Order: sequence, then C-alpha cells, then structure tokens
Amino acid sequence: MKCLWIAIALLFIGLPAFAQGKIPEPETFKMQVGDSTYVMQKYFIVFLKRGPETGQSPEVLQELQLAHLAHLRWLAEENHISMAGPFGEDGDIRGIVIYNTATRELAEELAKMDPSVKAGRLVVEVHSWWAAKGSSLR
Repeated sequence: MKCLWIAIALLFIGLPAFAQGKIPEPETFKMQVGDSTYVMQKYFIVFLKRGPETGQSPEVLQELQLAHLAHLRWLAEENHISMAGPFGEDGDIRGIVIYNTATRELAEELAKMDPSVKAGRLVVEVHSWWAAKGSSLR
C-alpha cells in the first residue's frame, strides 16, 4: 500500500506543468509515394539505460518498479507516449519509450519524471525518430 501512495504522489508532482495550457502538436510533414500520401511525424525514442544506482534492496526495487509502471501508465493515458517496453537481454539498455510529444525537451522532462530515473536506477538517452503517423507493430 505504501508503494501505491508513493506512485500516486510522484505522478501528481508533475501534473501541474501540463495543466497550464494546450500542449503543442508534434511536428509532421506529408510525403507522396506513388498514389499514396503519408503523414510523417517526429517522435522521440527514449532509451532507458542502466543507471549508476543499482544497489537497492528488493523491497525498494519492488516499490520503484510499481512507481515506474504507474508513471508509464499515466504517460499512456495522457497520450504522451505511443509505445513502451523492456528489452529481453540483461544489457545496459533496459527498455525504450516512444514519446508522442512536440519537443525533445518535453520528452526528456517527462522521461526524467520516472521514479526509477529520479532514483538513479535508470538514465535516459533521447533521439528523434520519424515514422508514418499512427504506425503500429504487426
């Protein structure tokens, strides 16, 4: 129960920044290929990488994971992200999150609100990426 309250508190700390006004739309352009027109959109891929602070106790680790998942759920509900997930290997890059934001700065700000990032367990690396708007995995 304690970790649920921590996750809820962490989410509401960042909400006022986004309640101030309308969030700008991501950058797009149209691309003609033969008879088809594609609307290309700039997304931001955030690599979640292993951070310097990896010695948390199992109890703290469980709380951080629950708070991390709550943060990702909030980002999805607010339409700030299009996709997220961990990698299957135990390497330095732990997962990715594809942000649907207008700017790199906003994607990085949202990513750094993640409780696991704040705790130093993860660090973020942000890259812009163009894809057809609304692309999905098959």
